[in-house]
Amino acid sequence: MSPTTQVRLLWLGACAVLAAFVIGGGIYVANSFVEDPEPIVVQIAPASTTTVSAELLVDPAPPRSVDPYRGYGTWADVFDFDPAYNPPTVTAADVAEMADLGVRTLYLQAARLDDRTPEGLVDPWLLTEMLLAAAAEDVAVVAWYLPRFEEGTEDLERLVALSDFEVLGHRFDGVAVDIEWIGPDRAGDPIDDETRSQRLVQLTAGLAIVAGDDPVGAIVPPPVQTEVINTSFWPGFPWDEIAGVYDVWLPMSYWSFRSDSSGYGEGYTYHEESTRRLRANVGDPDALVHGIGGIGGLDGVDDPPDPPEPLATVEEIERFVVALEDTGSIGGSIYDWNTLEPAVRARLAELFAA
Repeated sequence: MSPTTQVRLLWLGACAVLAAFVIGGGIYVANSFVEDPEPIVVQIAPASTTTVSAELLVDPAPPRSVDPYRGYGTWADVFDFDPAYNPPTVTAADVAEMADLGVRTLYLQAARLDDRTPEGLVDPWLLTEMLLAAAAEDVAVVAWYLPRFEEGTEDLERLVALSDFEVLGHRFDGVAVDIEWIGPDRAGDPIDDETRSQRLVQLTAGLAIVAGDDPVGAIVPPPVQTEVINTSFWPGFPWDEIAGVYDVWLPMSYWSFRSDSSGYGEGYTYHEESTRRLRANVGDPDALVHGIGGIGGLDGVDDPPDPPEPLATVEEIERFVVALEDTGSIGGSIYDWNTLEPAVRARLAELFAA
C-alpha cells in the first residue's frame, strides 16, 4: 500500500485488545476480544477520511445471495487498482463516485495466478480498504478470479481464499469465476480443449463443495463468440456439465471487438442472442443472467484518437440496456469503470435509474 493510501483502525479503551490475523489469505478480526469499540476511521486518502460506525462491525457475516448481481454494476481488475501491476487508476476513493452514480455492485478481481500475486490473493490490506469503502457506501463487492486450468489445486485454493476472506465481519458479497483462459500453462505448454474442459468441470465440482449454499457466478464467453464467430475458441465448452453449480451467468458480450459486417458490432444483438443461446445450453429458459457489455464507453468529447482497444459509444450502450430488459436479465454492467468516460458514466446512471 502506498504511503498516501492506508487503512487505520483506531480503537479506544484501556483494556481493549484488537486481534487481527491472517488465515487462508484473508484478514480476520476477532471481535470477541474487543469491548465497546469506538468508530473505525478509514483513511482512504490524505484529504478524505471516512468514519465507519461501530454498527458496520458485522458478526456473523450475513448469508450470500444472488442480490448483488441485480441492477447496475461496474468492474475493476488488478491492472486498474493494484500497484503490483500498474500505477492505480481506480482506488477506494472512487467507490463514493460509483455509489453516487447508482452502482450497486463492484466486481473486483481480488485474486490472480502469477508471480506478482504470489500468495494468491491481492494485497489483503488493499482488499480491506476496498471492502470498507464499499461498506461505507452500501455498495456490494463480488470478487472474481481467472483460473488458468493448470494441473493441481491452485485455482480452487484461490477461490476458497476469496470465499473465506473476511475483515471486521465483512466478506465479499459474492464470488464469480472468470471462465475464459485458453492460453498455455505457466511453463508455456499448451492445454488442449478437452483437458481444459475436464479441469473446468473438476474445478466447478470442487467449488460446489466449498460454496455450499452460497450462490456462485460464472463469467463466461458469450455463446455467439464460441458457436458463431470463432468456433475454435473453446470447442466442446462443457455447458451441461457445469450448469447445475452456477447460480448467475455473466456473458462477456463485448461488442466493441466485433465488426459491423458481422452483425454483432452494436449493443443489442450480441447480448440478446448470447443470452438465448446460453439459456438453451444450460437447459434453463429462466437462467439468471447479468450481462457484461463494452468495452468501456466514449462520450464524444475529447475522445482518445487511438485507444489501446476498441471502445463502445453511448448510443451502443443505450441499445445494450434495452437488450438487458428484453432478455429479462437481472442486471448489467460495462467492462470496466476505468474506460468509461464521465458522460458515459452519467448516462448509465440515468439508464439504470429509469
